[in-house]
Amino acid sequence: MFDARDRPAPAVVLVPMLGRPKEDWQAVAQQLADANINALAIDLPEMALPADPAELLRWHEPIGAAVAYLAVRPADVQPGAIGVAGASLGANLAVLAAAADPAIRSIALVSPSLDYRGVRIELPFAQYAARPALLMASVHDPYATRSIRTLAQDPSGAREVRWSSVPAHGTLLLARDAELVRALVEWFQRTLSVN
Repeated sequence: MFDARDRPAPAVVLVPMLGRPKEDWQAVAQQLADANINALAIDLPEMALPADPAELLRWHEPIGAAVAYLAVRPADVQPGAIGVAGASLGANLAVLAAAADPAIRSIALVSPSLDYRGVRIELPFAQYAARPALLMASVHDPYATRSIRTLAQDPSGAREVRWSSVPAHGTLLLARDAELVRALVEWFQRTLSVN
């Protein structure tokens, strides 16, 4: 965990893309901590897709466990100020977790897809309702681009879209586009501030 300097502070759970480790989020986590936001990167349950598609639908449960872990640390984590950022499959799992847990106040989705091997997000995104969502992708990533355009039409709450001209996907996009990282950090500063 990357700790904010002044605590209690908001916190963000960071979820990687399939086949990539949580360390892909290290630079982003450090920038969140520098902005006085705790950052907890987690690994996906496996590095490869499970044989049973139904098991993949349960992969959002570790995100809920991470949020619950942060929520019971009031000395470190500001109550009511927890967000989740996910990349690629991690973005889809972040939507499932956020739809199931009202404690998740804000999400950022990097290169999401409407359907990632059966992990469909249109209905869970609608169930996420009025809470804020940041949607990010490369304009060179056709499926993520179409998915974001569909999700951004949801009128329920604050939806912000950020496009990149860098041809990359998921956490690799963040590693190559510093402006997207800055936008992600600023997003959580705005949406997780508790007055």
